[in-house]
Amino acid sequence: MKNNIIKIKVCGMKSPENIQQVTMLQPDYLGFIFYPKSPRNFEGDIPTVPSPIKKVGVFVNASIDYVIEKVQQYGFRVIQLHGNESPVYCQKLKTRCQSISNIKSDIEQQDQIKIWKVFSIKDTFDFDILTPYETIVDCFLFDTKGKEKGGNGYTFDWSVLEGYPATTPFILSGGIGLDQIEAITSFMNRPESNYLYAIDVNSKFENAPGIKNIDDLKKFKKRVIS
Repeated sequence: MKNNIIKIKVCGMKSPENIQQVTMLQPDYLGFIFYPKSPRNFEGDIPTVPSPIKKVGVFVNASIDYVIEKVQQYGFRVIQLHGNESPVYCQKLKTRCQSISNIKSDIEQQDQIKIWKVFSIKDTFDFDILTPYETIVDCFLFDTKGKEKGGNGYTFDWSVLEGYPATTPFILSGGIGLDQIEAITSFMNRPESNYLYAIDVNSKFENAPGIKNIDDLKKFKKRVIS
């Protein structure tokens, strides 16, 4: 798998006004976190999002019923699992998603709901952990291992991904900001970038938790996908 253009996900959206501002930049994905311990925990209504932008619901060890409830409420097209969800859990969730017949109208019925599984990395990583998930999830997301479940504000050592052994596409996350553009460009020249699907940004583009800096996002998108 080799992407001509890397997709951009902006995560941790919260304010309706800021959401509308970010949608004007046309990212590929917008992430909404459902985790009460997060300062970016989402509550309320999501304003209308243009259909090319896919909404992502982010969950941490939530019950499958709760995840499905939010998928149906908000019309999520991707479910991102940021906890200790097992392969069995992921398979059950996938089956439930496939059986949904009454999703909100902004999701095309033929567009199956995708599942992304997050794994946190610091200095090393056992890639064998990925094997039982490979036939179930659509993407892996590699984040920085830290005190919080995401939003820790610093990157992990991307060289850990050297020799990436899986064939499932992956997403780079964790402390990515304007300062990482050169590192992203360098990473794109490495063999493992063949499976890089998207870049996930969050805390490094914030004026406050959940409030994104539009100018910085604009600069980032222009430089990464140009």
